[in-house]
Amino acid sequence: MRPNTVTRTLVSLTTAVGIAAGTLAGASTGFAASEAPAQPAVSSEAVAPLAVNNLGLSTAEAKKVQDWLKKYHGYKGARDGQLGTKSWQAFQRGLKKHWDYKGKIDGIVGPKTVEALQRLLKKHWGYKGKIDGIAGSGTKAAFKRFANGNPG
Repeated sequence: MRPNTVTRTLVSLTTAVGIAAGTLAGASTGFAASEAPAQPAVSSEAVAPLAVNNLGLSTAEAKKVQDWLKKYHGYKGARDGQLGTKSWQAFQRGLKKHWDYKGKIDGIVGPKTVEALQRLLKKHWGYKGKIDGIAGSGTKAAFKRFANGNPG
């Protein structure tokens, strides 16, 4: 075994024994810090989940949105009913072009994305709330109407 692997194993075992005994005294930071710092087994990117935000849509409704995004905004991802990063990047491109979206094309459904979406929904899909960047029940209901009224 490599030295880092031995250190990690010893620290893990000492911690487990300390927890079993009801104390962490056996797994002091002095011991853990006395060896070279352990490297993570995998990078954070490898375990980061794909950010999916369907904003209340069913899988079938999200597939309709993906069809629409493919037709009008260059979506090239899977038609899987999961509005993830690629879906929202395509949506952001459309929001930037037509609905005054000023944020990055990053696929993150943040307040700027929701505000631009609310402008679209207010104009055409019966959203009656404030343009506040919060995807509440009114925004989600209007987004459902959008999904069901826009066949790809």
